[in-house]
Amino acid sequence: MTYLLRDSPRGVEVLLGTKLTGLGAGKCVGPGGKLEAGETPEQAAVRETFEEIGVTVAEADLERVGRLRYTFPHRPAWSQASTAFVARRWAGEPAASPELAPTWYPVAELPLERMWHDARLWLPDALAGRPVDADCSYAEDNDSVAEFVRS
Repeated sequence: MTYLLRDSPRGVEVLLGTKLTGLGAGKCVGPGGKLEAGETPEQAAVRETFEEIGVTVAEADLERVGRLRYTFPHRPAWSQASTAFVARRWAGEPAASPELAPTWYPVAELPLERMWHDARLWLPDALAGRPVDADCSYAEDNDSVAEFVRS
């Protein structure tokens, strides 16, 4: 996941997008996806950010702010690990794709009610420069967090 940050008259803003297809469709997320064979998390972040919003981010401009492991005991195929990055430099203007419809939000007004439930437990810290390393287990409804443990 890559969270682009910019300064604006509304304060620091983060780019999030409405997920249009696949796992989490309808939720507000940061651009991102799964690692391809042989990719580092940084390479995947660069590739996914370009594929999903048409923006080029250099690996050197990525700052790792989160490592999260997600377990969905009632839907094991959804279980995964993610690395979260922030970037303050990139080339291009964010644009919608078949995957994601991007929107800028003030960091102080994150749309947490539209995001995966775990986001409220770590994203504000990560965006404030406090890196997070955590394990998250989802409840039977596959929508609410049953357990969140920071390492």
